[in-house]
Amino acid sequence: MDFYADIGVIMVNKTTSQKAFSIIEIMIAIAIFLIAFLGTSAYRYGAAMDAHRADLQTKATRTALLFSEAWNGKDGAVSFKPVLALSSDIDIEVSVGPDTPVDFTWLGSYKVNFERTDYYVTLSWKKVGADGLRALSVIVNWNASGQNTGSLADAQKSYRMTTYVENPNLSL
Repeated sequence: MDFYADIGVIMVNKTTSQKAFSIIEIMIAIAIFLIAFLGTSAYRYGAAMDAHRADLQTKATRTALLFSEAWNGKDGAVSFKPVLALSSDIDIEVSVGPDTPVDFTWLGSYKVNFERTDYYVTLSWKKVGADGLRALSVIVNWNASGQNTGSLADAQKSYRMTTYVENPNLSL
């Protein structure tokens, strides 16, 4: 009845399927995983760098606040000496610092070192009114990468804080 059976040929049914991956499918899967891994790594690196920069800016802000509050605690006196007032708490020395703002009188410039990063601080003041009101300015500069190069010229970032103190007994 069957032609092949009549002539003595035995046919084997090849309907069984083998489940395997081709080399192309494997390479595509590896490429997808590699792209995902590189994307995740770049994201984590960026997040770590952003956290580091935020930490540096937080320290600069705290430095400005420390100087401002210590100076404000001395009623904004022009005889304020941060090296004497703060040296027991932080690593501070007289140094060059950022430029003094226009119309302000320079009080001093200092270098503060926190965890191997130098922050350059300039203090200045300005008489605001005849009633003893005085503006106290604190400017802090630092290197954006956090690397301690020991030079103000390498400090690209800046933070400025101005506060006011009122004391009718201020001596200019």
